[in-house]
This record gives sequence, C-alpha cells and structure tokens, in this order.
Amino acid sequence: MTHAGIRLRRGAVLATAVGMLMVPVAGGSALAAPPTGPGAATAAYPRLPSPSAGGVRDLTPPVQRLLDATVQHVIKEAGIPGASVGIWTPDQGQYVKAFGVADKSDGRAMSTDLYTRIGSETKTFTVTALLQLVDQKKAGLDDTIDRFVDGVPNGDRITLRQLAGMRSGLFNYTDDDGFFKALTSDPQRSFTPQQLLDYAFKHPVLFQPGQKFDYSNTNLILLGLVVEKLSGQNVEDYIRDHILKPAGMGHSLLPTGAEFPEPHAQGYTNQTASGQVEDAAGWNTSWAWTAGAMVSTLDDLRIWARTVATGVLPDGNTMVSPAVQKQRLTTPATPVPDVGYGLGIFNVRGWIGHNGSLPGYESLTVYLPSAQATLVVLINTDVDYKGTEPSTVLGEAITKIISPDHVFNLPAEPAAR
Repeated sequence: MTHAGIRLRRGAVLATAVGMLMVPVAGGSALAAPPTGPGAATAAYPRLPSPSAGGVRDLTPPVQRLLDATVQHVIKEAGIPGASVGIWTPDQGQYVKAFGVADKSDGRAMSTDLYTRIGSETKTFTVTALLQLVDQKKAGLDDTIDRFVDGVPNGDRITLRQLAGMRSGLFNYTDDDGFFKALTSDPQRSFTPQQLLDYAFKHPVLFQPGQKFDYSNTNLILLGLVVEKLSGQNVEDYIRDHILKPAGMGHSLLPTGAEFPEPHAQGYTNQTASGQVEDAAGWNTSWAWTAGAMVSTLDDLRIWARTVATGVLPDGNTMVSPAVQKQRLTTPATPVPDVGYGLGIFNVRGWIGHNGSLPGYESLTVYLPSAQATLVVLINTDVDYKGTEPSTVLGEAITKIISPDHVFNLPAEPAAR
C-alpha cells in the first residue's frame, strides 16, 4: 500500500471499570464514583440546545482551570483548529467548553452547539440496529452473512457476530488504492454499498473467519445491508425511528449524501489527492455509509454514551435486552495491549464506547461505568500528531486528569498493512 487509506476508524478495549475518578488538584474536589445499588441512577433540524444536563452544576473552579490549560496546550501542540469537550458526572458536576476556531478562513469561534461528523461512531448505531433485530428473533448473531448478502468471500462461514466484532478476515475497502483515488479525485461523487463492497471483494481474504481481530469498514457496510433486509426499512430510517427517537437524540442523522445541517464547523484534512490540507465539510459521505457517515452533536452524544454502554434508554426502558447487551460487551483481546473489542464497541481501560475519524473530523464518545461518567470530544481535523490521532491525544490528556486509573490511550494503526 502506498497510502494510509481513508480513515474510518477505530476500535479497541474491554476491561472492568473499577476505582474512582480523581482530580489531583490542590483545593479541587475528587470526582468520586457515585453510589451503586438499587437506588443508583440508570440511566427538519430545530435550533440546537445548549449541551448541558439541565440543573447539573459545573466542576469546581480549580478542576476547570486545569482542564482549560490542558486542552489549550494540546490543541496548540497538535495543531487542532477547534475542539468541543464535554464531561458529565451525576454527582460532581459537568464541564462543557469549546476552544479554538470552527472556520480558519474567518476565525469563527468553535462552539459547543454545532453539528459534526462522527465517523466510526456510526458503527455503534449500526450494530445497535442489528442487535435490536436479533432481539426480535429476525436473525441470530451466529447466522452466516450468505443468508442475507450474496457474493461475500467466505460468506458461508462468516457470521454476523464476526462482522460486528471485526473478526471476519474481509479486506477493508477504504485501504484499496482504487477507492482512495476515486474518492479524493472527486469528493462529491456518490458511492453505492455494492460499489464499496466491490473494492473490498477484489482482494483475497486476510485470514479465515474468527482467527483474529482486524478492523475493517467492509464489515459494517454488510451489516447495514442486513439491517435493511431484516427490517424492510432504509437503514437511515430504521436508525432514526428505533434508536435516535427513543433516545431523544433529535439532532443526529445518517445522511445519504453530502447533507450536513447548519451550524457546523469546517473540517480540515490532508487525506486529499494533493496531500495538502483542505476543507472536507462539503464532501459526500455516502462512501462511509453505515461504517461512518453519521452526523451528531455534543449533547446528543452525551445521551448516547451512557445508552450504548448500558443498553438502557434515558427513560429507563431498554435499547437492547440485557442478554444481548452482555454479548455486545464481551470483548476478546485485540493486538493492542489492554484493548478488547466487542460487538461494535470498545473499552479502553474501563472507558466503553467508540471513536471516529474521517476526513476533516474526529470524535470520541465514551462512558466509565464505575463513576457513571461521560466524556465526549469533538474536533475539526483528522491530521495526525506525531503518528497519533489528535482526538486520542486530547482524550488521553483529559483522562489523565479526571481518571488517572483509567487513561484513554488507543495507539494509532500502522500507516499501511
């Protein structure tokens, strides 16, 4: 391979979250784990709401000052134009702030109430749709993909579980040179799911199903087709009706093309035909589809972090059954130490959720069950910093402050296979 491939990544980790959030600041209070047990909490585009959990107080001033200084240092060092950060805990307070600029051309400030592209966080929604349909007995996780989609290499051996868990052995279509050239030569072009699969299926399988972990966006394109076949709906409609609406996420959507509601930040990428940094806000994201095309907001992702990690909706009803949620959170090891990947979800040293990276934008939405704490990071660039995704650099710096026993650190993938 001569390039790193268009990124729609990544996955990784499941460990039991223990201990408490601690903020080592003189005069600052610790973010302790809240009580658990029977009394513990479970958990057209209108004007955007303020991304705060109504009535929740802010973190203490010393903690806020430390976080402010840390985020400002990281965005300067890593060359991040703008960032929005949200931290929410049930007892110790919240931290919701924006830094830098949303548009480098006019200096428009970054804001916490903007729409953003969330890349591979889309996978958590696609897999949730699949799990709901499994709950309805319309399919089983150990059914093979050839029952639903024709022409898949090893299709009579690859299961839905292996696709959701990144253990299919199918080549990642975004690593194909022809795909890279087709997209970057015309970022406005539209791709069909079958065209995406064709880029993958011209390559031999990498290994036999279930042998090992290998992150492949091809898996999620196939699962998008499965959701459509089982539900009888377009996948964007299914996700809206059965996931976003029940969760109260009215500012999230799966676009079918270049749709990107206003207001949004401009997104800066060097994954271009020239290799120079360009604005990717207007790109047609049909190429990412159910692997990474979704749009959301800081406040909606605050809701989603807990919902996807627990399987429980904000109103207390279940998003998926406890039995199926348990299977989702069963995460065999990956090649990355301390990282496991379940069914479209990771747990990095206790933080459960997913990140996303696609041209111009990166995101991180994670939940720490032991402290019932949520962290959401949104930035408007995907240009690596010293070989690491800038969202990971920022997430690591923040969690070193708020959860030193659970530091989010997800090493970057190699530049090529």
